[in-house]
This record gives sequence, C-alpha cells and structure tokens, in this order.
Amino acid sequence: MDDLLSLAEHLIGYDTSHEEGVHEAAGFIKGWLDSRGVETEQGVCRGLPVITASRGEPDAPTVILHGHIDVVPAEAGQFEARVEGDRLIGRGAYDMKAALAAMMLALPTAEEPVPGVRVVLGIVSDEESEEADNRGSNYLVRNGQSTERDADGMGLTGDFAITGEPTDMHVGVAAKGVLALRLTVAGRAAHGSTPWLGENAVLRAVDMFRGVESLPFARESSELFDRPSINLGRIWGGDALNKVPDSCAIDVDIRYLPHQDPAQIREQIAGLGPAAIETIIELPPVSGGGTDSPWIRALTGAASIHHEGPSLSVGRDGASDAVSFIRAGIPAVEFGPVGAGHHGPEEWVSVQSLNAYRSALREFLERAAASAGRG
Repeated sequence: MDDLLSLAEHLIGYDTSHEEGVHEAAGFIKGWLDSRGVETEQGVCRGLPVITASRGEPDAPTVILHGHIDVVPAEAGQFEARVEGDRLIGRGAYDMKAALAAMMLALPTAEEPVPGVRVVLGIVSDEESEEADNRGSNYLVRNGQSTERDADGMGLTGDFAITGEPTDMHVGVAAKGVLALRLTVAGRAAHGSTPWLGENAVLRAVDMFRGVESLPFARESSELFDRPSINLGRIWGGDALNKVPDSCAIDVDIRYLPHQDPAQIREQIAGLGPAAIETIIELPPVSGGGTDSPWIRALTGAASIHHEGPSLSVGRDGASDAVSFIRAGIPAVEFGPVGAGHHGPEEWVSVQSLNAYRSALREFLERAAASAGRG
C-alpha cells in the first residue's frame, strides 16, 4: 500500500492545472513506467502529452485503462498532499490522480503477468479542458492515415475501456452530456447615478440564467438522474463603475440527460428573449448499454468484493471521456475509488478504497483473461 500512497501523493504534487506542470508530470510518469520495463509511447495533441503503456501479447483481447493528469486550478497548498485518517487530501486526489496511480500499479509486469489479456494504459492531459473536438482521448483512438502522427492520432484499439473517473467503486454506465453556452445579453447604457434611465445588461443576464433554470428541460429526470445540472460558470459585464452596463455575457454549463436533445435545449433558451447564443462545448452523453457483456460482468464481480450493494447502474453528473472510446467502437465505462470534493477546496480520496480499487482492477484483469480464455 505504501507504494500506491506514495505514487498518488507524488502525482498530486504536480500543479497540472497549467501546461508546464502537465509536461513535468508526464515526464515523471513516462520515466516511472520505463523504469519498470513497461513499453511506452508518447504523442502530442495540441502541444500536450498523450502517453500509452502496454503489457501483453499484441493479438490478445485488449483492456484499456484510461486516466488524465490535468486538474482544475487550485490554491498552491492543495498541491501538497496530506493524509488525515483515511483521507488522502489534495487537488486531483479524487479526480483522478489517485486512481491513475492505482492503474499504473495494476499494470501487469514480468514478475506479475496476467496471461491471456493485453493491457494498455492511456493517459491524457486535457480532460478538464474546454476543447470540444481535438481532445487527447480522441487523439488516442484516432487512426492516422499519414506519417504525421501528431496531427492524426495514435490509433489505439481495444475490446473494453475503463476510465478512472470518480464513481465510489461503482461501475458508471451512463454520464450526462455537456452543452456549454455563452449567452450575450444587450442593455442600454446610462450614467451610474441614474440607473433608471438605462437597462442593466448584467441584471438582465442573471434573469435569463434564472429563466434557464426554470425551463422544461431543467425539470426532467431519468432512471439514473434526478435532473440536469445547470451552472453559471462565468460572467462578463460592464466596462466602468459609474456606467450602466449595456452588454453582458454569461457562460452556462449544462449537463444534460442522455435522452435529451441539445438542439431542443438551445431552442428553449432562445425562447426566453433576445440574446446571442454561442455553443462553446457540446459533448454527447454516455448511455448505458450492453451492460451484460462479459467485460462488465467481470468488472462488477471484481468491484462487488469491496463494497455492499449493486455495482452497476451508476449515472455520473460529470461528463466523460469514455465517449471518445464509444465513438471509436470500444465499449467503455467509468470506475474509480471512493472520495468526494472534486474541484473543491477539500478534495479527497479514501486511502482504504484506493487500495481496494487497485485490487479490484487486478481482479478484473484476471477475470477478464479467464473469460477470454474460455472463448
């Protein structure tokens, strides 16, 4: 366990909310894998590193373990990992550097092989970014047609993928889609001393956001989700303290349900009143399907050893890079250790759960290899 905790703490120590820290962390990871005799390859997507590491026979059934090293910004102290009781605390502990550390250590080695299955670890650097299309996970599975590898992709293929996003040791078979919109609202300028002579665009934009929260799509639910998620993430308005702002833009982060249509959501928002609507990000949801596959049975069986209750049918509020694999024809789920507070000031992962997570991954690989061997 000490090696897992130490590796997780080391990864948390890199401030990977910016490009320099991402490259430093990637360099460490590649060196760590090389030192263990693991075959690695490094590509570049939008200037950011993408790493793959593989073990096993090339023609064997392939499992992809997928993780990301980037995190959202945080205070400097959050990159100093600390342990309090059962909690490993720090930026990225839950989302998802600790899970990545467990995946690194779960890779088969010459001393501890898993015959009958090939395991590929795919690590990206931009899961938290606002890039919609040219993402590291898309680059992983994109099959280049020329020698310009950086522009085309790494062509990674496999039979099943696990991305280590937070799921509290359940198997995430569905995740909300992303529709991030910039709404620009106009007002009328006036002197700040006579605001009644103008129309305050900032106040109008806030009213529009409240309107978004009350639209029909926002009140829908599904089997796995109580409702969509709607967040006012950024706001820009006004260019002088003593002036009524005549323009305001707000960035609204909508995580919509798998059955919902983003075009219809935009139509509902357009009906609230005059505003320029720009789509910043649109990513599809991950929908549950094929949940009775041998791969998922092996994973849920391995996970169920470490917690009570069902292991399947978890819907995640956050978006998922699993969709990159699904688009490429690779079945994918999310599976991560127990914790809480991701993107918050006290992000943590359970140390005990992290150890169980590593064991569950190894158990899954052994079950998957046995299942593949039976045909």
